[in-house]
Amino acid sequence: MESGTGKVAISVAMGVYNPGNIEELYQAVDSVLNQTFDEFELLLYDDASRPEVADVLQRIAEKDGRIRLLRGEKNQGLAHALNDCIKHAKGEYIARMDADDISAPERFGVQKAFLDTNREYAFVGCNAELFDEKGVWGTWTMTERPGVKAFLRYSPYIHPSVMFRKEVLIAAGGYRDTEETRRCEDYELFMRLFAMGHHGYNIDKVLFSYREGREWQDKRKLSHRIAEMKIRYRGFRAMGAMRPKTWIYVIKPIVTAMIPRKICRYVRRGKAE
Repeated sequence: MESGTGKVAISVAMGVYNPGNIEELYQAVDSVLNQTFDEFELLLYDDASRPEVADVLQRIAEKDGRIRLLRGEKNQGLAHALNDCIKHAKGEYIARMDADDISAPERFGVQKAFLDTNREYAFVGCNAELFDEKGVWGTWTMTERPGVKAFLRYSPYIHPSVMFRKEVLIAAGGYRDTEETRRCEDYELFMRLFAMGHHGYNIDKVLFSYREGREWQDKRKLSHRIAEMKIRYRGFRAMGAMRPKTWIYVIKPIVTAMIPRKICRYVRRGKAE
């Protein structure tokens, strides 16, 4: 049942590909439908999921008039899915959302009000709590006004918590849809936007719940790590951040792979608390 006014100020972009837990997908969708600000559309992009998943997405789309179901003929990854959502979006703003996370009821209203008031910012994120099947186990507190240094260690924005101005995404050419940027499409985009003079902000509130296990382990292949190094190098150069000491951050993906996983998990837990 459609409960909104029919107006579309925000287009929510959610890519879906064979989710491991359908119940988590329902929770993610419900967290969007239950927003206090309801002038939005939810663009569900089915990235060529299995037939049984496609059937579930069809049933979800039929339960609320604000949901629009988009489908790809073959699996092409998140960047392609999000670019297609941007292409079809009716809203002034594009809000990201993953298929297994949860948005707080006030998230869209708070972020839209911020962008309405602060025209100097191209996008806005927020803090997030980390949770798994056992409950909340940590919090990510992000830098409010990330500068160049904030990009060196990792992306200073929680991608699925961000709301963008659609016009900025279109002017930037959207997400880079390449094999090299796969798994790093958000980091590359944020660095590219910064280099273009578009800055973001993180609201100092927990408006998002990010699903991540306590025993997180980075299992990326060597090829993915090398690709991230190239993205870091190009991004840092474009932002004017390359210095002799910056090279340690360029090769960080390879260095991290050499550190015992127990230590990596400890450092990650410390960052999230």
